[in-house]
Amino acid sequence: MEKEEKRQNDNLIIGRNAVIELLKSGREVENVLIAKGEHEGSINRIIAMCRENKIVIKNVDRKKLDFMCGGANHQGVAANVPAHSYSSVDEILAYAQEKGESPFIIICDEIEDSHNLGAIIRSAEACGAHGVIIPKRRNVGLNFIVAKTSCGALEYMRVARVGNLVSAIEDLKKKNIWVYCADMDGQPWCKTDFSGGTALVVGSEGNGVGRLVKEKCDVTVSLPMLGQVNSLNASVAAGIIMYEIARQRLGL
Repeated sequence: MEKEEKRQNDNLIIGRNAVIELLKSGREVENVLIAKGEHEGSINRIIAMCRENKIVIKNVDRKKLDFMCGGANHQGVAANVPAHSYSSVDEILAYAQEKGESPFIIICDEIEDSHNLGAIIRSAEACGAHGVIIPKRRNVGLNFIVAKTSCGALEYMRVARVGNLVSAIEDLKKKNIWVYCADMDGQPWCKTDFSGGTALVVGSEGNGVGRLVKEKCDVTVSLPMLGQVNSLNASVAAGIIMYEIARQRLGL
């Protein structure tokens, strides 16, 4: 964990003036970290700018911020910037159309582990998916660890970040894309028809797919658990189902 957080400094902008200039530049920002109890001076301006631009603000313990910044003078504020630029959902769909293929999309619901998201992106690229959709809140963004874990796949995979996954799913369904939820108590993954436009929703190991998101899905698919544990790592489960989708799309 310590090594992971130190490497995240590659994506960290620290200090009040530096963060203000970052926000003014229009560059993409994952989130802004503010030390708990900091509400004076230019911090208020930073908060206002974040709210105006709909940028997520996270209140963190000052000691944690000290650690993340390597002991540098952060003045109570730091900002995470993505290791790669984001695409839009429309760009993902346009890419599928450009290739003359039915859309194949992976949707991540509250994947908070950087290694898992990186592995999912890597598998998605290998399986021929056209893009990945993640939520702005309660989901890791495109940080340095995600980029590294993807082993280069992030350079080729379109990732869209949306404010509301439920709304995004509803929009996909209006475009005749079937949405499949990978979760417990579903129909067997290997007996499911994944033909046509397909979106696969993957949740976190701890909580699975959220209730509201699951309710919007068309079908729930499950992997059999033959051992004593009742779940797989999110990226492993996603990879297995992605390859079944790819197999069917190839007509194998």
